[in-house]
Amino acid sequence: MNSLTLDDFMTRFTLLQPETSSRPPDGRQSAVLVPIVARPTPGLMLTRRSRELRKHAGQVAFPGGMQDESDASLIATALREAQEEVGIDAREVRVLGQLAPVTSSTGFRVTPVVGIISPEISLQINPDEVESAFEMPLEEALRLNRYASLDIERAGLRHAVWLSVYQDYLVWGMTAGIICSLSQQIAL
Repeated sequence: MNSLTLDDFMTRFTLLQPETSSRPPDGRQSAVLVPIVARPTPGLMLTRRSRELRKHAGQVAFPGGMQDESDASLIATALREAQEEVGIDAREVRVLGQLAPVTSSTGFRVTPVVGIISPEISLQINPDEVESAFEMPLEEALRLNRYASLDIERAGLRHAVWLSVYQDYLVWGMTAGIICSLSQQIAL
């Protein structure tokens, strides 16, 4: 494959949907939007969280957060949070589907929602939640050999954590894990 086009990505993602499981009754639910920027050579939009936040301050992340009772679905949660954090209107997102949920270090079940956004979207960053937003070439983001695995110990258990550097951004933890899962799903 020469270079990854938006059509290539959408075809592979759509044909290779992961199995989804039902919501556990006692699980704390959240969702993130994995925004793919619709360019001839597509990009992946990421944010750097505000350094003033109590949790995960200054970390690279996807826009997202906890499900509200008023959210009709986890897709609605991801879209609402993207609106609140970076000003992406839900009507400007073409949702392709979801990746398999992951569990965060804080005990949330996080569902990544993959959606296509226009490169023309004018972001409205909420400085209380997000310091900045940036775009990484999708093909570069999905190159698995750019990620290293680091074993950490938490609560007496060992966990593998993925990490990578792009420009001056450290992409690690759950965000890097979601990107790796997306890469493995579309099998570049």
